[in-house]
Amino acid sequence: MRIVFMGTPEFAVPSLEKLIGAGHTLAGVFTQPDKPKNRGMKLQAPPVKVCAQAHGIPVYQPAKLRDGTALALLRELAPELIVVAAYGRILPQELLDLPPLGCINVHSSLLPRYRGAAPINWAILNGDRETGVTIMHMAAELDAGDMILQEATPIGPDENAAELYARLAVLGGDLVVKAVEQLSNGTAPRIPQDPAGVTFAPMLGRELSPVAWTRPAQAIHDQVRGLLPWPAAATDVLTGEAVKLFATALTGEKTSARPGTVVSAGKEGIGVACGDGQILRILELQAPGKKRMKAADYLRGHPIAVK
Repeated sequence: MRIVFMGTPEFAVPSLEKLIGAGHTLAGVFTQPDKPKNRGMKLQAPPVKVCAQAHGIPVYQPAKLRDGTALALLRELAPELIVVAAYGRILPQELLDLPPLGCINVHSSLLPRYRGAAPINWAILNGDRETGVTIMHMAAELDAGDMILQEATPIGPDENAAELYARLAVLGGDLVVKAVEQLSNGTAPRIPQDPAGVTFAPMLGRELSPVAWTRPAQAIHDQVRGLLPWPAAATDVLTGEAVKLFATALTGEKTSARPGTVVSAGKEGIGVACGDGQILRILELQAPGKKRMKAADYLRGHPIAVK
């Protein structure tokens, strides 16, 4: 099948690679413009662009989708189908209507749950034990199109958002190839989403970072896992400054100490009292101006008083 692929981050790369591997003709790849990164602010190409160029596929990076430029390009490319995976832009109706087989999207949740920008993170933040990937026909309303395929996967009790992101990216690639095959042979269903089950996954912000130790240990553990790699959970109970938390462990140990009290600090990590009387152990952290490190390594140069 002749396909135009639209995607930007690492999540989209397995979908592109698996479509190529399945023998489809990739007429072109649309991705967001290169962006300045790191201290030198040097322009960095999106992962999808790097992948496309490695396979010799033409890359297009329009700054806008509504000024007619993208539409003209797509008319020239004449795709039978547009496949979208984490492109980061909303497609106008004129683009959705262009391909004979329409546009499909790789979405990293079990729709209708978690429509929006950060479904992987919110699934963990909310303590879900299961998530998955949905392939859907695209519609004007965000993530509201009829579904083609869906596959669930359990969320590990200590799995963080970065780890789950990588797993769902591969799952999405496998699933989108199956969906394209169904579209090709005319067997792809249109399964309406249940409006009663709709929830949303808005973009993450730094306001989610501060840890409230009055919350249960499980909720804080989920916060740490769910906010990786950005913006990361943070606490000031260790040093008085905002220390980022990258890994924690539920100990099952109880304490009568006030929530936020450091009750242990040693080679196993830093134990902090939570609102449900449980102790949560900090395993990895990053202090201001420091690198990310094991809590035990941090303690060697920065001892913390235990109360």
